[in-house]
Amino acid sequence: MKRNGRHSVAPPVARLIQDLRAELAKKIAWFIGSSERKVTQIPGMVLVRRTAPTAPCSGTYTPSVIVVAQGSKRVDLGQTTFTYDPSQFLLTSIELPTISQVVEASEAKPLLAVAIQLEMPMVRELLNREDVHVSESSPATSAMVTGEITAELLDACCRLIDLLANPQDISFLSGHIQREIVYRLLCGPEGARLRAIATSGDQSHRTAKAISWIRDNYAKPVRVDDLAQIAGMGVSTLHHHFRVLTRMSPLQYQKQLRLQAARGRMLIDGMDASTVAFEVGYESVSQFNREYSRFYGQPPMRDIKALREGKVVAMSVA
Repeated sequence: MKRNGRHSVAPPVARLIQDLRAELAKKIAWFIGSSERKVTQIPGMVLVRRTAPTAPCSGTYTPSVIVVAQGSKRVDLGQTTFTYDPSQFLLTSIELPTISQVVEASEAKPLLAVAIQLEMPMVRELLNREDVHVSESSPATSAMVTGEITAELLDACCRLIDLLANPQDISFLSGHIQREIVYRLLCGPEGARLRAIATSGDQSHRTAKAISWIRDNYAKPVRVDDLAQIAGMGVSTLHHHFRVLTRMSPLQYQKQLRLQAARGRMLIDGMDASTVAFEVGYESVSQFNREYSRFYGQPPMRDIKALREGKVVAMSVA
């Protein structure tokens, strides 16, 4: 159907999406109750509920798809901002340090979302099937993208959550529905990003190796020459693809991981700033304090005190 020269969703499909979105919101609300975050019995599935907008908070998004049934949220990846809401899902294909915040939520109409972890072996398995057709890759696409929600994706999410009412069915059926969700993502416009990360030999896949090394060794000094060797590409090529995927340089990526780790250790383990600075790889406490203050808006111990008093949010993952 076209209106004024533009494509529009046929009314029956639009109504179906609206009904499925309302159904998904009811199911999430029922199973999460008054909690803000619920790790479910279904492997890799988390339910999220927020009753008010939040201040920006840091966290790491893992390979996952997040579907919002109600409310909205924004995520800053480097200098790029993504907004996901009932019309847009968020797809993340590698681990990414981000700054995020809930922008639309209230007691009467809370943010309600489901986050489903993506397993790359499952993605590769489906890519090896001849009957799975993935769209061509778009240039300069980051490892985080938003996509238009579909009735098929909403329906699969509803059926996955339904399994929580019958836990005995989870071990047999959850994997099948999660495969369907991956299939829906691969066949959509955003599927090319998943394919690029999962396919051996693709430059995105090779860049992801360097990203994984930094993630696993963030406290160690980073030499771009070494990262390029890990990725099997030239330094300039690695820099280009690293920025495309993460919207930041290797050093900026490492810095965010270090600061997030330091914040968690001070908050959870009670470590002091001087000790944690060296633990996460800084060579001087003054540099750590300076970069921490710039990133979180205040010095380490003042920030941790505010976290413990509930004045700021520690982290966000969905």
